[in-house]
Amino acid sequence: MTDDAHPATAPRVAATLLLVRDDPYEVLMVRRSERASFASALVFPGGVVEPGDSSDGWAPFLDAAARRLEPEERARRIAAIRETWEETGLLLARTATGEFVSPGTALRGAPVLEALEATAGRLALADVHPFGHWVTPAHNPKRWDTHFYVARAPTDQTAHADGSETVATRWVDPAHAQATAVTAREHIIFPTLMNLARLAETTTVLDALDEADRRPHFEVNPEHRTTPEGVHLITIPVEAGYALTEYAVDND
Repeated sequence: MTDDAHPATAPRVAATLLLVRDDPYEVLMVRRSERASFASALVFPGGVVEPGDSSDGWAPFLDAAARRLEPEERARRIAAIRETWEETGLLLARTATGEFVSPGTALRGAPVLEALEATAGRLALADVHPFGHWVTPAHNPKRWDTHFYVARAPTDQTAHADGSETVATRWVDPAHAQATAVTAREHIIFPTLMNLARLAETTTVLDALDEADRRPHFEVNPEHRTTPEGVHLITIPVEAGYALTEYAVDND
């Protein structure tokens, strides 16, 4: 709880990307470094939206969809793709003829604009579909206003950890990853867990994208409460459209 003497910390806007592929149906996740935010957790690639994500310098490297987006939404999608490139080496960009670019190993670690110039690529903002929107509770000292997106994974590219923020990459079955988290065999934070569960409701990339487009956008503001029996719960409203509305947190 906050008051006038202890106002809530303003959340930092962030963007994260669920890259999905078929045969088998999997989503890319990364293991965070022990020194990074969400230390050692299994998460989707992503990070903070930086001021540079709104720069006019992106203009030559954006697809036609960019012109139809509000500036804030454009910056979030740019951030999601940029962070995914930086953390995994996968670049969601297409050539002028519509094929995914092939950055190769020589460009690993290069700034994304350099990679786009070298591959004659444009960020595929049209490929990115809003998937979820979560805001950290007001009482937390660190808060995030996180926009989750989903997109088809680029072909002919191999994911690798950057060795700094991320120490491993993993393609996972959404349902299996959700189950291992619930049984405490995997460290997955609550918003990630819930979006894995949402992804597990579909079985193909096309279905996941179609469902994302049909789903109403809803800002999820989780609340914490403790039952008379001492069980600590995280709750979200039914209107958020997730399969679960409350989740027991392990206090150990």
